[in-house]
Amino acid sequence: MLKRKIITTADGSNSLHIPEWDEHYHSKHGAIQEARHVFEEMGLNYYAKQESISKINVLEAGFGTGLNALMTLVWATQNTLKVHYKSIEAYPITKNEMEQLNFSSAFGDIEPEFKKLHQAEWDLPIEVHSLFTLEKIHRKFSEINESNWADIIFYDAFGPRVQPKLWEINILKKFYDALTPQGIFVTYCAKGQVRRNLEELGFQVERLAGPPGKREMLRGTKS
Repeated sequence: MLKRKIITTADGSNSLHIPEWDEHYHSKHGAIQEARHVFEEMGLNYYAKQESISKINVLEAGFGTGLNALMTLVWATQNTLKVHYKSIEAYPITKNEMEQLNFSSAFGDIEPEFKKLHQAEWDLPIEVHSLFTLEKIHRKFSEINESNWADIIFYDAFGPRVQPKLWEINILKKFYDALTPQGIFVTYCAKGQVRRNLEELGFQVERLAGPPGKREMLRGTKS
């Protein structure tokens, strides 16, 4: 397994760094700032503006540190909306790595909930909160077979520079198929080839302002 080390990003929140790849789990310009901009503001908030929504199904590509799940749990309680959150991860972080992350203090000191996310059994739906059900799926992206389930996809895979196969059409199609009609796909990545792949699959793709340190990000709508 590749070695990982804890780093502190520009907004004071921690992340993990893989020296062999020189790749970070989150933006070095701010892990929490990135999650809030890409996945909360451009994903959850955007989708929730639709009428008559009482529940949102989220499918995340890459559970990683659990930051996006924690942010979504907090968002669900603040907005009184039920969220069923499925997250795919083939290589979970360790208990020691989890204990060194400082995300919970930024969300009102919810350390018990953060630990519960990481301690939740794999491949079973677990009610972490009355408004938030977590289902961690322990497998590779290529092994998923969801169909017409997710309202929102958080695509938070490692970047195309280090894992280009995760951004190819055959993998992205699995996530396209997993979305409901008018469901959305959000990612921090704005590479031209990724955008073209999403458009070829049938997404209506928008280039949006990116989080701190990134000029652009992508959001696709399944038409």
